[in-house]
Parts: sequence; structure tokens; C-alpha cells
Amino acid sequence: MTQKSTGGDVRLSGISKTYGSFTAVHPLDLTVPQGSFFALLGASGCGKTTTLRMIAGLEDPTTGTVFLGDRDVTELPPYKRPVNTVFQSYALFPHLDIYENVAFGLRRRGIKSVKKQVGEMLDLVQLGDFARRKPHQLSGGQQQRVAVARALINHPQVLLLDEPLGALDLKLRRQMQLELKRIQTEVGITFIHVTHDQEEAMTMADTVAVMNAGRVEQLGAPAELYEHPRSTFVANFLGTSNLIEAEVVESGGTGPGAEIAVTAGGGKLRLPAGRSSAGGGSVGSKLLVGVRPEKISLALAEEAGSVPDGRNTVTGRIAASSFIGVSTQYVVDSPVGQGLEVYVQNTEHRDGLAPGADVVLHWNPDHTFGLDAAQDRTAGTEKVEDAT
Repeated sequence: MTQKSTGGDVRLSGISKTYGSFTAVHPLDLTVPQGSFFALLGASGCGKTTTLRMIAGLEDPTTGTVFLGDRDVTELPPYKRPVNTVFQSYALFPHLDIYENVAFGLRRRGIKSVKKQVGEMLDLVQLGDFARRKPHQLSGGQQQRVAVARALINHPQVLLLDEPLGALDLKLRRQMQLELKRIQTEVGITFIHVTHDQEEAMTMADTVAVMNAGRVEQLGAPAELYEHPRSTFVANFLGTSNLIEAEVVESGGTGPGAEIAVTAGGGKLRLPAGRSSAGGGSVGSKLLVGVRPEKISLALAEEAGSVPDGRNTVTGRIAASSFIGVSTQYVVDSPVGQGLEVYVQNTEHRDGLAPGADVVLHWNPDHTFGLDAAQDRTAGTEKVEDAT
């Protein structure tokens, strides 16, 4: 059923949008490869929905051009663009059954024989047995799948998804993430998905554009963004990062295996030179050293001798802990900074790891990254949940 031979890339060239003196989207160049699942991720007011609406033709760009393949569609109204949109409010017709909701687009185009296409679409979204039910008889997740089927039956080159899972509870949202990815893989058309939910973007998308204040902060595969953030905003917005202010004592050079050594809180830490977006750094310069909470191991202070050689180590005292099932999350105060977060997988019981305990935090230097110390350490920590 895959149909990746038609359509072409979605290309935004110099696209921007201003409302009076407010710039919602700064001039933006962006290419969404044909047949990919692409996510625009960001907090409230970052410009992600405005960007999506310019692709759909629901907003006119202030500057720039929208291309679908080699075709300039900037001046085309929404109904003449080969795109369809699924919104957070699914906007199903309450008086029509599911079959007729899905058939609506075909009937509007004057197509008489719709049975085969509607049947295939309902099978794709696994709702073949629900064809004669009304929308109010379906769960939120089922209604969402009907909205996707109604959009896909028109065979758009691009399906735009504007916070489509926002109205669902957490467990159903996770199920639908996998379901949408399966559907996209089967139909093979381009999906562009707007979300404020980091897990949602990382679960479904091949490529994620992290947006902040009308600009793309970083673009890449989910694992690349998570493991190699290039700004404090991305480091904090995608998951959680411990960011430590440090001073460079050995500059790294550029070859394979080159390392940077820094001091923080009286101790020495190392990181690969290639994982510093601020470059090798000159001796005496400042650097923000980052490490993800799940990369860190905890040992009681009296067990410090058991820490393997070559690890980055930091001493501290547990300030708080919370058990969340799959892991225990610790907050540790340390000479390098207050409130360091550590996630310990729930694999075996550890006596003594309780608030007040003196501990050693240790991790592989290769899991450390470096950022420009001039950036705001707290950027991206306020993950506001709404659909702007």
C-alpha cells in the first residue's frame, strides 16, 4: 500500500509571519522530506501552529514561499492545496455515522462509488466493525482515528496534524502515538505533526524541529537531539539535563578521542571535545557541562572506592527522593550545584540511598556534553502544555 513515489518534499523558503509589531515566526527555511514523519515541537507561543497553518494555507505568510515538491502553493487557497489537516477537536459530523464521515470528502468531489475506498480506510485505522456507529458512540481515540481516515481518503500529499492527541488521557495518547506511526508507515505519505509533548514527538517522528520564540533551535532525529543538544533550551525542553557551570583547564583539540577537561566545585570533569557545541574552549573560558539524569549512577560515600577508574565523579548529599515505579528519582545537592537530578532504574533494592545520605555521583565521560556558558541555564524548563 506504500505510495512514496508521488508528492515531493515540503519546502519552506524564507517563511515568516508577523502580526503588527509581534513576530510569530522569524524567517525560516525548512525542508520536510517526502514520506517522512516530521514533528514541530515547542512550548506555547513558539510559532509551531502558525507554521503549520501557513503550510495548510490557513495563514498567509508575511514573507517567503511554500513549495510542495516543485510547485509554489503560497497563493493557493487551502482547498486547492494537496494537504489535509487533523485538528485537536476532530470536528466529526455528529449526525453522520462513521462510514459517512469518512466518505464525506469523496462524496463532496462527486465520486459515486465510495464503498471500496471507505472500507480500506476504515480497515487501515482498524475501525471496520464500527462503520455504522455515530461519533458519540466512540471513544476519544476511535474518534481521532476516524478524523485521520477522513483526511487520508482524499489522498493528500501531506497530512497536517495539529495537536491531534491533546484531548486524550495519557494511556490512550501513548497507544495512539504508536497507531499514528503505524498508519504513516503503511500509507507512506508525509505527516507533519505539531505538538508541545516531547515524548509524543520523539515516539513518532523521524525528524523533529524544536521551535522556540519563532525560530528552529535545532533540527534532527530524536536520538540526535536528545544525546547531542546544541543549546540549553533543547537540553532542558527534551527531557531533563543537569547543567553544571565549569571552567576549562585543558583544551581539547580536534582529533578523534580529543577531550576537554574542566573544573567545577573543586573537582575535575572530562567530556569529548566533539560533544561540545561551544567548541574546544580556551583554557580559562567558561562552559556549561551537561549530563542526563539517567546516565548517572549513585554510590554511598563509603563505597567510593568501588567506583571504576576513568569515571566523572561528583560528591553530594541526597536532598529528596521519589519512587515512580520504573525508577527512583533523586535530588542531590553538591559542590558543583544544587538540585542535581539522578534517575536510578528500579532493578534492585539499594539500602541507604535516602535523604541525608552522602553519595558519589559517577558517569561515563562520553555521556557528558558541553554548551556555551553565555546561554540561560533555565531556558526550556517551563514546559507549558497548550496547543499554540
